Amino acid sequence: MESFTHGRVYDIIVAKEFLGPGDRVLIIDDFLANGAALMGLSKMVGTPAPLVGAGIVIEKAFQPGGDMIRARGIRLESLARVKSMNEETGVEFVD
Repeated sequence: MESFTHGRVYDIIVAKEFLGPGDRVLIIDDFLANGAALMGLSKMVGTPAPLVGAGIVIEKAFQPGGDMIRARGIRLESLARVKSMNEETGVEFVD
């Protein structure tokens, strides 16, 4: 899984014994930019425990990750969606 923030690839392993048929998976992450980390995590989930969605603290809505995740049919909820940010105007949030 590639981390946009850290600029490197990380290996993630989840043992199947921890996910059973009655389980549901909700992925929680701090930042969503290009969506590579969330896509990597979502590919690890499925059988026997389905992915029911993802919760993000801050989504950089000006980058493609959120749109890509939603286009795949994954329910995505973000506490804050940043429309733009720069040194002159600061941070602008999506309404």
